[in-house]
Amino acid sequence: MKYCAECGAPVELRIPQDDNRERYICATCDTIHYQNPKIIVGALPVWEDGRILLCRRAIEPRNGLWTLPAGFMENGETTQEGAARETLEEANARVNIHELYAMYNLPYINQVQLLYRATLLDLDFSPGVESLEVRLFAEEEIPWDTLAFRPIKYALQHYFKECKTGVFTLLTGELKHAGHAAHACACPQPDGK
Repeated sequence: MKYCAECGAPVELRIPQDDNRERYICATCDTIHYQNPKIIVGALPVWEDGRILLCRRAIEPRNGLWTLPAGFMENGETTQEGAARETLEEANARVNIHELYAMYNLPYINQVQLLYRATLLDLDFSPGVESLEVRLFAEEEIPWDTLAFRPIKYALQHYFKECKTGVFTLLTGELKHAGHAAHACACPQPDGK
């Protein structure tokens, strides 16, 4: 950040009084500009036969890879509304949003990702502007090697494991930078490690 959003004057990076982190502070009007994590909201949309709706991305990052419909939460909406909106935008799919299913902290990219279980209302879906393709997948058809993001992979693995018992629990974890070993994730792995 170079300039104040309030008055346009230059900002400087320093620790405000009674704070413990560097913040951008306006050199003229003393406005403190806080930068906070982004919230990503999405859905795990399931059809009646147990298949999951995935979208193949038409945008970066990870253009051409598969993911659940998700994106940045907007001001003025709840996390559930955001998950439903993202599903409609990315897959032209209408869903009933259920309980929060997975929450991942990704401090290395300043994000918190929230995924909700959801039920598809009908089979009238198609690619939105951010998707190349949308498709229903049974567990054995999931393109595991071409999933775009680790939180999606972990949530899907956990979901299919829990489908066998019919008991769904909230999955939480912190994902370390992708350069760290896979076991750095606090999330359950499919092999229980």
